[in-house]
Amino acid sequence: MMLAVSFSFAQKIYATDSRYDANIKVFVVDSRYDADLIVYKCDSRYDATGNIGLWYFVDSRYDADKTIFFVDSRYDADLLIYFVESRYDAAWRTTSKQHLLY
Repeated sequence: MMLAVSFSFAQKIYATDSRYDANIKVFVVDSRYDADLIVYKCDSRYDATGNIGLWYFVDSRYDADKTIFFVDSRYDADLLIYFVESRYDAAWRTTSKQHLLY
């Protein structure tokens, strides 16, 4: 008998004011073509599933899967993101950085 296990990586994100409290330093780029990850901001925590750029911002760091800090320079960032208006546009452009959100 074979048992399949499915892991769902929720993307509940908390934005902190301190770079030292963050798991990931993030910079928002002006062009989707410069981004590592194209992000859609979900209205519900239940829509933010998988590691594909569907993020739900929580009010408490204790409810978050990952804590991020928005940096002022792309050169200080671990991850470059671009926000989109459609959930269907969310995607990784640099798959080698996917591990940052697991």
